[in-house]
Amino acid sequence: MRGQQVVLTQDCDVLMVPSGMPVLLPQGTKVVITQALGDSCSIVSGGQLFRVDGVQTEALGDAFISKKPDIPEGADVEAQVWAWLKTVYDPEIPVSIVELGLIYGVVVDDEKPKAVSIHVMMTLTSAGCGMGPVLQEEATRKLYEIEGVKSVQVELVFDPPWTQAHMTDAAKLTLGLL
Repeated sequence: MRGQQVVLTQDCDVLMVPSGMPVLLPQGTKVVITQALGDSCSIVSGGQLFRVDGVQTEALGDAFISKKPDIPEGADVEAQVWAWLKTVYDPEIPVSIVELGLIYGVVVDDEKPKAVSIHVMMTLTSAGCGMGPVLQEEATRKLYEIEGVKSVQVELVFDPPWTQAHMTDAAKLTLGLL
């Protein structure tokens, strides 16, 4: 998948990275897949990086297959939250927001099994990151996949500021920092 050249089979709404500006790539546009993880991917066209997600990935044909997390049967809600958050990837690098250390905390209120509420404290690598709202929305959308969830709040926080020290060793290894 990665590095694969694809011709879009239909018009495709994408987001420009890192600004987050929406763009329409027309059917027939040649793109190169640079990252295909979780249920979104990154593509390059005309030297510009774009993020493709949701139903828009259908424009890539069979070149992209959405992946859901492996969650063991009987896993508690918090374990499910972390599993879903690990499927949210930074569009510029092949590392999840969990491995990047962007998740500062998760609070789950599951006292009422059919009215679970989730509060996630999340930061960004840079306060001015144009993709921040996109990652925030994706995390929110995915957490609603958990059975019984009625309320999700993904709060952007910037204290303490993010540094590379928040990254897991796996993320540092992937990025050549170890």
